[in-house]
Amino acid sequence: MNLTISGHHLEVTPALREYVLTKLDRVTRHFDQVVDINVLLTVEKQKEKERRQRAEVTVHVKGRDIFVEQSHEDLYAAIDQLMDKLDRQVCRHKDRVQEHHHASAKRLDMPAP
Repeated sequence: MNLTISGHHLEVTPALREYVLTKLDRVTRHFDQVVDINVLLTVEKQKEKERRQRAEVTVHVKGRDIFVEQSHEDLYAAIDQLMDKLDRQVCRHKDRVQEHHHASAKRLDMPAP
C-alpha cells in the first residue's frame, strides 16, 4: 500500500503525520485491499474561520477510487470527521463487493420430479 501525506500552505509535522496514520489504521483494518492512499491537508485563506482547515483523502481500491473531503476550524477535528466519512464509504464499498456472490440455480434445493 502506497501512502502519501502532503500539505498545501502548511507543513506536515511528525505529530500530524502520526495522527493521520493512527486514524487511517481503522480504515485499513476494515478493508485490506487498499492499493493507494493520498491525503492532502490544506489551510485556506477564507473569510469564514470555521471552514479554513481542510482535509481530503483519495483511496484507490481495486476497481474504484473513493474521495472524501472535510472542512473545519480545527485540522484535527477535520481529520476525525474525514476518517468517519471514509470509514462509512469503505464499509459500504466492501459490502457491495461481497454481495455479488449468489447461489447458483443448480445449488438451490429443487424438488425431485
